[in-house]
Amino acid sequence: MKNLKRTPEIIVEANSLGNKIDFKWTTKKMRKLVDPTEDNEELDKILNKISHKASIALSAALLEWIYWRFKGYTVASDDIKHRIEALWYSIENPKNTNPLAFDTELDVPATGFINGPIWVALMNVRMIDVLYKKGSPLLQSELVGLVLVARHITPKRKIFNKWFENIIYKLQEQFPNQNTEIDYSEETIYDSSSEEKICREFFFNTDFEHTNKSSNFALTEFILNIDYTTNHYCNKMKKLVNA
Repeated sequence: MKNLKRTPEIIVEANSLGNKIDFKWTTKKMRKLVDPTEDNEELDKILNKISHKASIALSAALLEWIYWRFKGYTVASDDIKHRIEALWYSIENPKNTNPLAFDTELDVPATGFINGPIWVALMNVRMIDVLYKKGSPLLQSELVGLVLVARHITPKRKIFNKWFENIIYKLQEQFPNQNTEIDYSEETIYDSSSEEKICREFFFNTDFEHTNKSSNFALTEFILNIDYTTNHYCNKMKKLVNA
């Protein structure tokens, strides 16, 4: 497990590693997070300004916030880590990853400070994966719930907010939505294969400067460190497009 061995400094600063689980969690709160778009139109608009590959990268980064928050509290940690790796791998080529299936029987844990947020997050990631591979223009809107879950479970939310505001600004500037003629229809298909790739360092390394070369290199290094014998969401590495 060479990936995700070190907790990002911003996540440590937000007290997300090993801190007690003391956030509010109720059935009502869970329902709001499962269907959040109605009360979060502005966030939805902001997310729809970034590209598809940037959306997948942001999903992986948000899921990493959740991974570190619950690491040590749940046996699901390894599975969450594998899903994070699969999201990054799918930026290189979505065909090299298997579906991020989760709770296909919809056995919703209505209560629980750990299982509840994880369920909401992984259900969001499941739909994000489906919409990305389908080329759906509805992809970005699916991130709303994931943003809200990651924020809700973070002890120092102001630090998360500052991180997110900075990241989303940079994403809009450097990875804008390339699907300029958006038709919000389930039948519409958008091909994101020509979009610029993005890497984990963009989100968690303040010294990282994005260029096509630096991002491709960092993303390739991350993919090379995936253990395909344990991560069943990732197919054995084929020749990388820009390796």
